[in-house]
Amino acid sequence: QVRLVESGGGLVQAGGSLRLSCAASGSRFNINQLGWFRQAPGKERESVAFIITSDGRTNYRDSVKGRFTISRDIAKNMVYLQMNNLKPEDTAVYYCWLYDTSNYWGQGTQVTVSS
Repeated sequence: QVRLVESGGGLVQAGGSLRLSCAASGSRFNINQLGWFRQAPGKERESVAFIITSDGRTNYRDSVKGRFTISRDIAKNMVYLQMNNLKPEDTAVYYCWLYDTSNYWGQGTQVTVSS
């Protein structure tokens, strides 16, 4: 059974940084994509960044380009999201995401950015 466990969320002032970590385990298939989604109160869940595992290509939503960096440690089955220059509009629950033949999400970690 696929299990994704996030850590690293918290409260930070605008302009600050946080690093999210996600430990992935249990996938019986080749992992196609790994990444992060987020969901703010009253809004739909949205993709933030992901890695295509076959070639390492990354993709970011426009609002985080230049501020967030996604990375992966293959040996440790970890995926990270380095978030710099955080803004209040980045406040959300952040979910680790994995796609092999199905979509999987972690339990989420809260990121709150104060102005």
